[in-house]
Order: sequence, then structure tokens, then C-alpha cells
Amino acid sequence: MATYVVLSQFTDQGIRTIKNSPQRASQTADLAKSFGCEMKQIYWTMGQYDIVSVVEAPDEQSFAAFGFAIGAAGNIRTQTLRAFNHSEVGAILGKLS
Repeated sequence: MATYVVLSQFTDQGIRTIKNSPQRASQTADLAKSFGCEMKQIYWTMGQYDIVSVVEAPDEQSFAAFGFAIGAAGNIRTQTLRAFNHSEVGAILGKLS
């Protein structure tokens, strides 16, 4: 499974309904499962981003579909970082000449 770090900012709609954010997070975790993904962690943060989450997905297409579904809800805007663990980055670096 590929790992993604998702950086999220509330939209105007999302911040107006901030009290529902924990409930929406649970619903989002269920939504992730419907695309074969798993939300491993979610953090509400201070600073440039309002939420940081870690998601695992079986492939890019599944993750993209999940991301489109989140965006369509209208509560957050996201930026995604593909994350590599120690062994994955070792294999990547092993391909360097």
C-alpha cells in the first residue's frame, strides 16, 4: 500500500461547521474504506494547515477517487504528498547509479 500525507485547509463552508469536524473525520475514514483506502492518522493542527492526515491506498487511482470525493464535499482543500518509508526509499535509492 502506498502512503500519502494529506495537508488540508478548511473552506469557508468547513470553518462555518467546524463543530462537526470530528464527526466528518469519522465519516471520511468510512469513505476511505469504500475506495480501498485507510486513514491511518488524523491531526487537527495550528498554522498554515488545519488538518494533517496519513492515508494508505492500494494504488494512485483509488487514492485519487477518494481525494475527489473529499473535495466534492466542499469542507476542505487538500495538498497531497506521497510518502516513502525507510525500506521504500532504500529501494528507490538502490536504483541510482
